[in-house]
Amino acid sequence: MELTGKRVLVVGMAASGMAAAEFLRRRGARVVISEMRPAAELRREIEQLLQTGVAVETGGHRERSFLDADLIVVSPGVPADLPLLKRARAQAIPVWGEIELASRYLRGTVVAITGANGKTTTTSLTGELLAASGRRVQVGGNIGTPLISLVDSSSDDCVNVIEVSSFQLETVESFHAHIAAVLNLSPDHLDRHGSMEAYAAAKQRIFRNQTAADYAVLNPNDAWCRQFAASLTSQPVWFAPFPLERQTGACVRAGEVVWMREGRTTPILPVADIPLRGAHNLENVLAAVAMARLLTGTEAAPALAQAVRDFRAVEHRLEFVAQVGGVDYYNDSKATNVDAAIKALEAFPQGVWIILGGKDKGSDYTALAPLLGARARGVLLIGAATEKIAAQLGASGLALTRCGTLDQAVATAAERAQAGDTVLLAPACASFDQFQNYGHRGQVFKQLVGRLAAGS
Repeated sequence: MELTGKRVLVVGMAASGMAAAEFLRRRGARVVISEMRPAAELRREIEQLLQTGVAVETGGHRERSFLDADLIVVSPGVPADLPLLKRARAQAIPVWGEIELASRYLRGTVVAITGANGKTTTTSLTGELLAASGRRVQVGGNIGTPLISLVDSSSDDCVNVIEVSSFQLETVESFHAHIAAVLNLSPDHLDRHGSMEAYAAAKQRIFRNQTAADYAVLNPNDAWCRQFAASLTSQPVWFAPFPLERQTGACVRAGEVVWMREGRTTPILPVADIPLRGAHNLENVLAAVAMARLLTGTEAAPALAQAVRDFRAVEHRLEFVAQVGGVDYYNDSKATNVDAAIKALEAFPQGVWIILGGKDKGSDYTALAPLLGARARGVLLIGAATEKIAAQLGASGLALTRCGTLDQAVATAAERAQAGDTVLLAPACASFDQFQNYGHRGQVFKQLVGRLAAGS
Protein backbone atom coordinates (compact mmCIF):
# COMPACT_ATOMS: atom_id res chain seq x y z
CA MET A 1 0.00 0.00 0.00
CA GLU A 2 1.20 3.49 -0.87
CA LEU A 3 1.01 5.26 2.48
CA THR A 4 1.48 8.89 1.46
CA GLY A 5 -1.67 10.84 2.25
CA LYS A 6 -3.55 7.78 3.53
CA ARG A 7 -5.68 8.12 6.67
CA VAL A 8 -4.37 5.46 9.05
CA LEU A 9 -5.76 4.67 12.48
CA VAL A 10 -3.45 2.93 14.96
CA VAL A 11 -5.37 1.26 17.78
CA GLY A 12 -3.39 0.89 21.01
CA MET A 13 -0.57 2.97 22.43
CA ALA A 14 1.75 0.21 23.67
CA ALA A 15 5.23 -0.36 22.20
CA SER A 16 4.14 -1.80 18.84
CA GLY A 17 1.44 0.85 18.39
CA MET A 18 3.88 3.66 19.07
CA ALA A 19 6.43 2.16 16.66
CA ALA A 20 3.77 1.67 13.96
CA ALA A 21 2.55 5.27 14.30
CA GLU A 22 6.10 6.58 13.92
CA PHE A 23 6.74 4.35 10.87
CA LEU A 24 3.51 5.41 9.16
CA ARG A 25 4.05 9.10 9.81
CA ARG A 26 7.56 8.98 8.34
CA ARG A 27 6.06 7.55 5.17
CA GLY A 28 3.60 10.37 4.76
CA ALA A 29 0.44 8.88 6.23
CA ARG A 30 -2.06 10.97 8.16
CA VAL A 31 -2.00 9.08 11.44
CA VAL A 32 -4.42 9.01 14.34
CA ILE A 33 -3.68 6.79 17.36
CA SER A 34 -6.56 5.72 19.60
CA GLU A 35 -6.22 4.39 23.14
CA MET A 36 -8.67 3.33 25.85
CA ARG A 37 -6.47 4.52 28.72
CA PRO A 38 -6.93 8.12 29.94
CA ALA A 39 -4.55 10.89 28.93
CA ALA A 40 -3.30 11.26 32.51
CA GLU A 41 -1.55 7.86 32.22
CA LEU A 42 0.06 8.66 28.87
CA ARG A 43 1.59 12.13 29.11
CA ARG A 44 5.04 11.12 27.86
CA GLU A 45 3.65 9.09 24.93
CA ILE A 46 1.20 11.83 23.94
CA GLU A 47 3.91 14.49 23.92
CA GLN A 48 6.13 12.28 21.78
CA LEU A 49 3.33 11.58 19.27
CA LEU A 50 2.18 15.19 18.97
CA GLN A 51 5.74 16.33 18.29
CA THR A 52 5.87 13.98 15.29
CA GLY A 53 2.51 15.10 13.92
CA VAL A 54 0.38 12.15 15.03
CA ALA A 55 -3.13 12.97 16.25
CA VAL A 56 -4.09 11.35 19.56
CA GLU A 57 -7.39 10.30 21.09
CA THR A 58 -7.49 8.77 24.56
CA GLY A 59 -10.06 7.58 27.07
CA GLY A 60 -11.99 5.56 24.47
CA HIS A 61 -12.33 4.91 20.75
CA ARG A 62 -14.29 7.24 18.42
CA GLU A 63 -16.40 5.39 15.88
CA ARG A 64 -15.67 8.00 13.23
CA SER A 65 -11.93 7.40 13.53
CA PHE A 66 -12.48 3.76 12.57
CA LEU A 67 -14.93 4.31 9.75
CA ASP A 68 -13.03 7.22 8.14
CA ALA A 69 -9.74 5.32 7.96
CA ASP A 70 -8.14 3.95 4.80
CA LEU A 71 -6.21 1.46 6.95
CA ILE A 72 -6.40 0.34 10.59
CA VAL A 73 -3.34 -1.05 12.39
CA VAL A 74 -4.09 -2.84 15.67
CA SER A 75 -1.75 -3.54 18.57
CA PRO A 76 -1.59 -7.17 19.80
CA GLY A 77 -3.40 -6.32 23.02
CA VAL A 78 -6.49 -5.16 21.10
CA PRO A 79 -9.01 -7.99 20.57
CA ALA A 80 -9.38 -8.79 16.87
CA ASP A 81 -13.16 -9.08 17.34
CA LEU A 82 -13.60 -5.57 18.76
CA PRO A 83 -17.04 -4.40 17.51
CA LEU A 84 -15.60 -1.26 15.88
CA LEU A 85 -13.10 -3.41 13.98
CA LYS A 86 -15.94 -5.62 12.78
CA ARG A 87 -17.76 -2.55 11.48
CA ALA A 88 -14.63 -1.35 9.70
CA ARG A 89 -14.12 -4.73 8.03
CA ALA A 90 -17.76 -4.70 6.93
CA GLN A 91 -16.92 -1.48 5.06
CA ALA A 92 -13.89 -3.19 3.43
CA ILE A 93 -11.37 -1.18 5.47
CA PRO A 94 -8.17 -3.25 5.83
CA VAL A 95 -7.33 -4.20 9.44
CA TRP A 96 -3.72 -5.25 9.92
CA GLY A 97 -1.56 -5.99 12.92
CA GLU A 98 1.85 -4.37 13.31
CA ILE A 99 3.51 -7.65 12.19
CA GLU A 100 1.46 -7.64 8.98
CA LEU A 101 2.28 -3.99 8.29
CA ALA A 102 6.00 -4.59 8.86
CA SER A 103 6.11 -7.70 6.70
CA ARG A 104 5.02 -5.72 3.63
CA TYR A 105 8.14 -3.54 3.83
CA LEU A 106 10.69 -5.84 5.50
CA ARG A 107 13.65 -7.11 3.45
CA GLY A 108 15.51 -10.37 3.92
CA THR A 109 14.61 -13.83 5.24
CA VAL A 110 12.02 -14.23 7.99
CA VAL A 111 12.36 -16.89 10.69
CA ALA A 112 9.21 -16.76 12.85
CA ILE A 113 8.81 -18.61 16.15
CA THR A 114 5.67 -19.15 18.21
CA GLY A 115 4.35 -21.56 20.83
CA ALA A 116 2.82 -21.50 24.28
CA ASN A 117 6.21 -21.62 25.99
CA GLY A 118 9.87 -21.23 25.09
CA LYS A 119 9.41 -18.59 22.37
CA THR A 120 11.72 -15.97 23.83
CA THR A 121 14.56 -18.33 24.70
CA THR A 122 14.38 -20.06 21.31
CA THR A 123 14.17 -16.78 19.39
CA SER A 124 17.15 -15.31 21.25
CA LEU A 125 19.22 -18.47 20.84
CA THR A 126 18.39 -18.82 17.14
CA GLY A 127 19.61 -15.27 16.60
CA GLU A 128 22.83 -16.04 18.49
CA LEU A 129 23.44 -19.23 16.49
CA LEU A 130 22.96 -17.52 13.14
CA ALA A 131 25.16 -14.59 14.15
CA ALA A 132 27.89 -17.01 15.28
CA SER A 133 27.76 -18.67 11.86
CA GLY A 134 28.43 -15.33 10.17
CA ARG A 135 24.92 -14.36 9.07
CA ARG A 136 23.64 -10.81 9.44
CA VAL A 137 20.80 -11.09 11.96
CA GLN A 138 18.06 -8.94 13.46
CA VAL A 139 15.99 -10.21 16.41
CA GLY A 140 12.66 -8.74 17.42
CA GLY A 141 8.89 -9.03 17.27
CA ASN A 142 7.11 -10.02 20.46
CA ILE A 143 10.50 -10.42 22.13
CA GLY A 144 11.02 -6.68 22.65
CA THR A 145 11.85 -4.65 19.53
CA PRO A 146 8.71 -4.37 17.38
CA LEU A 147 9.21 -5.81 13.90
CA ILE A 148 8.18 -2.49 12.36
CA SER A 149 11.26 -0.91 14.02
CA LEU A 150 13.52 -3.35 12.12
CA VAL A 151 12.24 -2.45 8.65
CA ASP A 152 14.65 0.40 7.97
CA SER A 153 17.71 -1.62 9.02
CA SER A 154 16.69 -4.73 7.08
CA SER A 155 18.46 -5.79 3.90
CA ASP A 156 18.25 -8.53 1.32
CA ASP A 157 21.02 -10.55 3.02
CA CYS A 158 19.53 -10.14 6.50
CA VAL A 159 17.85 -12.86 8.58
CA ASN A 160 15.00 -11.46 10.66
CA VAL A 161 14.42 -13.80 13.61
CA ILE A 162 11.14 -12.88 15.25
CA GLU A 163 8.96 -14.09 18.07
CA VAL A 164 5.26 -13.93 17.23
CA SER A 165 2.31 -14.37 19.58
CA SER A 166 -1.15 -15.75 18.93
CA PHE A 167 -2.49 -12.19 19.26
CA GLN A 168 -0.18 -11.02 16.49
CA LEU A 169 -0.96 -13.99 14.26
CA GLU A 170 -4.71 -13.31 14.44
CA THR A 171 -4.29 -10.37 12.05
CA VAL A 172 -1.76 -11.67 9.50
CA GLU A 173 -2.77 -11.86 5.84
CA SER A 174 0.26 -11.80 3.54
CA PHE A 175 2.91 -12.31 6.25
CA HIS A 176 5.34 -14.95 5.00
CA ALA A 177 7.99 -16.80 7.02
CA HIS A 178 10.60 -18.84 5.18
CA ILE A 179 11.06 -20.81 8.41
CA ALA A 180 8.10 -20.98 10.80
CA ALA A 181 8.27 -22.82 14.11
CA VAL A 182 5.57 -23.89 16.54
CA LEU A 183 7.35 -25.12 19.66
CA ASN A 184 4.38 -26.48 21.62
CA LEU A 185 0.78 -25.71 22.55
CA SER A 186 -0.89 -25.84 25.94
CA PRO A 187 -3.84 -23.91 27.37
CA ASP A 188 -3.04 -20.19 27.42
CA HIS A 189 -4.88 -16.94 26.73
CA LEU A 190 -8.20 -18.78 26.80
CA ASP A 191 -9.73 -15.66 28.32
CA ARG A 192 -9.13 -14.03 24.94
CA HIS A 193 -9.38 -16.90 22.43
CA GLY A 194 -12.29 -18.66 24.13
CA SER A 195 -11.19 -22.23 23.41
CA MET A 196 -8.09 -24.31 22.83
CA GLU A 197 -9.20 -24.87 19.23
CA ALA A 198 -9.37 -21.12 18.56
CA TYR A 199 -5.98 -20.61 20.21
CA ALA A 200 -4.45 -23.36 18.07
CA ALA A 201 -6.03 -21.91 14.92
CA ALA A 202 -4.37 -18.56 15.64
CA LYS A 203 -0.98 -20.25 16.07
CA GLN A 204 -1.44 -22.25 12.87
CA ARG A 205 -1.68 -19.01 10.88
CA ILE A 206 2.12 -18.80 11.09
CA PHE A 207 2.16 -21.32 8.18
CA ARG A 208 -0.53 -19.45 6.24
CA ASN A 209 1.53 -18.26 3.25
CA GLN A 210 4.29 -20.84 3.17
CA THR A 211 5.14 -22.76 -0.02
CA ALA A 212 7.00 -25.96 -0.81
CA ALA A 213 10.26 -23.97 -0.70
CA ASP A 214 9.72 -23.10 2.98
CA TYR A 215 10.10 -24.99 6.26
CA ALA A 216 7.82 -25.70 9.22
CA VAL A 217 9.70 -26.59 12.41
CA LEU A 218 7.60 -28.72 14.74
CA ASN A 219 7.69 -30.74 17.97
CA PRO A 220 6.67 -34.41 17.49
CA ASN A 221 5.92 -34.64 21.23
CA ASP A 222 3.08 -32.15 20.83
CA ALA A 223 -0.30 -33.40 19.54
CA TRP A 224 -1.20 -30.02 18.00
CA CYS A 225 2.11 -29.89 16.13
CA ARG A 226 1.48 -33.35 14.71
CA GLN A 227 -1.97 -32.17 13.62
CA PHE A 228 -0.51 -29.08 11.94
CA ALA A 229 1.96 -31.26 10.04
CA ALA A 230 -0.90 -33.03 8.28
CA SER A 231 -1.97 -29.86 6.44
CA LEU A 232 1.37 -28.19 5.64
CA THR A 233 2.26 -26.78 2.25
CA SER A 234 5.88 -26.41 3.43
CA GLN A 235 8.52 -29.00 4.35
CA PRO A 236 8.29 -30.40 7.91
CA VAL A 237 11.39 -30.24 10.08
CA TRP A 238 11.34 -31.83 13.54
CA PHE A 239 13.10 -31.34 16.86
CA ALA A 240 13.02 -34.06 19.48
CA PRO A 241 14.93 -35.15 22.60
CA PHE A 242 15.12 -38.67 21.17
CA PRO A 243 16.50 -40.13 17.91
CA LEU A 244 14.58 -39.30 14.75
CA GLU A 245 14.28 -42.02 12.16
CA ARG A 246 14.29 -40.75 8.59
CA GLN A 247 12.92 -37.26 9.21
CA THR A 248 14.81 -34.01 8.77
CA GLY A 249 15.55 -32.29 12.05
CA ALA A 250 17.56 -31.88 15.23
CA CYS A 251 17.46 -34.62 17.85
CA VAL A 252 19.39 -36.34 20.62
CA ARG A 253 21.31 -39.49 19.83
CA ALA A 254 23.63 -41.21 22.34
CA GLY A 255 23.74 -38.12 24.54
CA GLU A 256 24.56 -35.73 21.70
CA VAL A 257 22.59 -33.09 19.82
CA VAL A 258 22.74 -33.96 16.13
CA TRP A 259 21.33 -32.60 12.88
CA MET A 260 19.81 -35.09 10.43
CA ARG A 261 19.02 -34.44 6.78
CA GLU A 262 18.88 -36.63 3.69
CA GLY A 263 20.26 -39.59 5.61
CA ARG A 264 23.32 -37.70 6.85
CA THR A 265 24.00 -36.96 10.52
CA THR A 266 26.04 -33.97 11.72
CA PRO A 267 27.04 -33.91 15.41
CA ILE A 268 26.59 -30.51 17.08
CA LEU A 269 27.46 -30.84 20.80
CA PRO A 270 26.96 -33.10 23.84
CA VAL A 271 23.73 -32.53 25.74
CA ALA A 272 25.85 -32.17 28.88
CA ASP A 273 27.36 -28.96 27.44
CA ILE A 274 24.02 -27.13 27.34
CA PRO A 275 24.12 -24.51 30.12
CA LEU A 276 20.33 -24.07 30.52
CA ARG A 277 18.32 -25.86 33.22
CA GLY A 278 15.31 -28.05 32.46
CA ALA A 279 14.15 -30.58 29.88
CA HIS A 280 12.12 -27.87 28.16
CA ASN A 281 15.31 -25.92 27.47
CA LEU A 282 16.80 -28.96 25.75
CA GLU A 283 13.83 -28.79 23.36
CA ASN A 284 14.39 -25.06 22.89
CA VAL A 285 18.03 -25.70 21.98
CA LEU A 286 17.04 -28.43 19.53
CA ALA A 287 14.53 -26.13 17.83
CA ALA A 288 17.10 -23.34 17.54
CA VAL A 289 19.72 -25.72 16.15
CA ALA A 290 17.24 -26.99 13.56
CA MET A 291 16.44 -23.48 12.35
CA ALA A 292 20.08 -22.42 12.29
CA ARG A 293 21.12 -25.52 10.31
CA LEU A 294 18.45 -24.85 7.68
CA LEU A 295 20.29 -21.61 6.91
CA THR A 296 23.91 -22.73 7.36
CA GLY A 297 26.26 -25.39 6.06
CA THR A 298 27.97 -28.28 7.82
CA GLU A 299 31.05 -26.13 8.36
CA ALA A 300 29.03 -23.97 10.80
CA ALA A 301 28.55 -26.81 13.32
CA PRO A 302 31.50 -25.85 15.59
CA ALA A 303 30.35 -22.22 15.73
CA LEU A 304 26.80 -23.31 16.56
CA ALA A 305 28.07 -25.57 19.34
CA GLN A 306 30.11 -22.78 20.92
CA ALA A 307 27.17 -20.36 20.69
CA VAL A 308 25.00 -22.84 22.61
CA ARG A 309 27.71 -23.24 25.27
CA ASP A 310 27.99 -19.46 25.64
CA PHE A 311 24.24 -18.83 25.83
CA ARG A 312 22.73 -17.79 29.14
CA ALA A 313 19.12 -17.78 30.27
CA VAL A 314 16.98 -14.98 28.89
CA GLU A 315 15.95 -12.44 31.50
CA HIS A 316 12.83 -13.55 33.42
CA ARG A 317 13.18 -17.13 32.09
CA LEU A 318 14.51 -19.46 34.83
CA GLU A 319 16.98 -16.69 35.56
CA PHE A 320 19.22 -17.25 38.56
CA VAL A 321 19.07 -14.11 40.70
CA ALA A 322 21.12 -14.75 43.84
CA GLN A 323 21.87 -17.09 46.69
CA VAL A 324 20.96 -15.63 50.05
CA GLY A 325 21.60 -17.61 53.22
CA GLY A 326 22.11 -20.77 51.20
CA VAL A 327 18.74 -20.33 49.43
CA ASP A 328 18.70 -19.96 45.62
CA TYR A 329 16.28 -17.44 44.10
CA TYR A 330 15.10 -17.94 40.50
CA ASN A 331 13.05 -15.52 38.41
CA ASP A 332 10.72 -17.16 35.90
CA SER A 333 8.26 -14.28 35.67
CA LYS A 334 7.65 -15.18 32.02
CA ALA A 335 5.97 -18.40 33.17
CA THR A 336 2.56 -16.86 32.58
CA ASN A 337 0.61 -20.09 32.15
CA VAL A 338 0.27 -23.41 33.97
CA ASP A 339 2.38 -25.41 31.53
CA ALA A 340 5.26 -22.95 31.86
CA ALA A 341 5.07 -23.16 35.65
CA ILE A 342 5.17 -26.97 35.41
CA LYS A 343 8.28 -26.83 33.23
CA ALA A 344 9.94 -24.48 35.72
CA LEU A 345 9.14 -26.81 38.64
CA GLU A 346 10.53 -29.78 36.71
CA ALA A 347 13.92 -28.05 36.65
CA PHE A 348 14.26 -28.46 40.44
CA PRO A 349 14.16 -31.85 42.20
CA GLN A 350 12.77 -30.69 45.56
CA GLY A 351 12.78 -27.98 48.25
CA VAL A 352 10.93 -25.38 46.18
CA TRP A 353 9.00 -22.41 47.55
CA ILE A 354 6.97 -21.33 44.55
CA ILE A 355 5.25 -17.97 44.11
CA LEU A 356 2.01 -18.38 42.13
CA GLY A 357 -0.67 -15.91 41.10
CA GLY A 358 -1.51 -12.76 39.22
CA LYS A 359 -4.22 -12.18 36.63
CA ASP A 360 -6.02 -15.39 35.72
CA LYS A 361 -6.27 -16.30 32.02
CA GLY A 362 -8.94 -18.95 32.33
CA SER A 363 -6.43 -21.57 33.50
CA ASP A 364 -6.87 -24.88 35.31
CA TYR A 365 -4.39 -24.91 38.20
CA THR A 366 -5.20 -28.45 39.35
CA ALA A 367 -2.60 -29.71 36.84
CA LEU A 368 0.08 -28.27 39.14
CA ALA A 369 -0.93 -30.35 42.17
CA PRO A 370 1.05 -33.59 41.57
CA LEU A 371 4.34 -31.81 40.87
CA LEU A 372 3.83 -29.36 43.72
CA GLY A 373 3.18 -32.26 46.06
CA ALA A 374 6.44 -33.91 45.00
CA ARG A 375 8.75 -30.90 44.85
CA ALA A 376 7.35 -27.89 46.74
CA ARG A 377 7.76 -27.12 50.45
CA GLY A 378 5.23 -24.33 50.15
CA VAL A 379 3.04 -22.36 47.74
CA LEU A 380 2.93 -18.59 48.18
CA LEU A 381 -0.11 -16.99 46.50
CA ILE A 382 -0.29 -13.43 45.19
CA GLY A 383 -2.61 -11.29 43.12
CA ALA A 384 -6.14 -11.49 41.77
CA ALA A 385 -6.04 -15.24 41.07
CA THR A 386 -5.28 -16.12 44.71
CA GLU A 387 -8.71 -17.47 45.63
CA LYS A 388 -9.17 -19.43 42.40
CA ILE A 389 -5.77 -21.11 42.81
CA ALA A 390 -6.44 -21.78 46.50
CA ALA A 391 -9.81 -23.35 45.67
CA GLN A 392 -8.34 -25.60 42.97
CA LEU A 393 -5.29 -26.67 44.99
CA GLY A 394 -6.88 -26.64 48.45
CA ALA A 395 -7.89 -30.29 48.45
CA SER A 396 -4.38 -31.46 47.55
CA GLY A 397 -2.98 -30.99 51.05
CA LEU A 398 -0.36 -28.49 49.91
CA ALA A 399 0.91 -25.79 52.26
CA LEU A 400 -0.76 -22.69 50.78
CA THR A 401 -0.05 -19.19 52.10
CA ARG A 402 -2.01 -16.15 50.92
CA CYS A 403 0.59 -13.40 50.65
CA GLY A 404 -1.30 -10.89 48.52
CA THR A 405 1.70 -9.06 47.13
CA LEU A 406 5.05 -10.08 45.69
CA ASP A 407 7.04 -8.29 48.39
CA GLN A 408 5.16 -10.17 51.10
CA ALA A 409 5.70 -13.46 49.26
CA VAL A 410 9.45 -12.87 49.04
CA ALA A 411 9.57 -11.90 52.71
CA THR A 412 7.62 -15.03 53.68
CA ALA A 413 9.88 -17.24 51.56
CA ALA A 414 13.01 -15.70 53.09
CA GLU A 415 11.65 -16.35 56.58
CA ARG A 416 10.70 -20.00 55.95
CA ALA A 417 13.21 -21.33 53.41
CA GLN A 418 16.24 -23.26 54.63
CA ALA A 419 19.71 -23.59 53.14
CA GLY A 420 19.50 -25.80 50.05
CA ASP A 421 15.96 -24.69 49.20
CA THR A 422 14.90 -22.75 46.10
CA VAL A 423 12.54 -19.79 45.93
CA LEU A 424 10.95 -19.77 42.46
CA LEU A 425 8.82 -17.03 40.92
CA ALA A 426 6.80 -18.98 38.33
CA PRO A 427 3.35 -17.36 38.62
CA ALA A 428 1.32 -19.33 36.01
CA CYS A 429 -0.64 -16.09 35.51
CA ALA A 430 -0.44 -12.80 33.67
CA SER A 431 0.97 -9.83 35.55
CA PHE A 432 -1.51 -7.08 34.74
CA ASP A 433 -3.33 -7.07 38.08
CA GLN A 434 -0.34 -5.58 39.92
CA PHE A 435 2.37 -4.91 37.32
CA GLN A 436 2.83 -3.33 33.89
CA ASN A 437 3.95 -6.64 32.35
CA TYR A 438 5.88 -9.80 33.21
CA GLY A 439 9.16 -7.91 32.83
CA HIS A 440 8.12 -5.36 35.43
CA ARG A 441 7.10 -8.20 37.77
CA GLY A 442 10.45 -9.92 37.27
CA GLN A 443 12.39 -6.72 37.87
CA VAL A 444 10.52 -6.10 41.13
CA PHE A 445 11.28 -9.68 42.22
CA LYS A 446 14.98 -9.19 41.50
CA GLN A 447 15.01 -5.89 43.40
CA LEU A 448 13.38 -7.56 46.41
CA VAL A 449 15.94 -10.39 46.34
CA GLY A 450 18.70 -7.81 45.95
CA ARG A 451 17.56 -6.11 49.14
CA LEU A 452 17.59 -9.46 50.94
CA ALA A 453 21.13 -10.07 49.76
CA ALA A 454 22.24 -6.59 50.85
CA GLY A 455 20.58 -7.07 54.24
CA SER A 456 22.24 -10.40 54.82
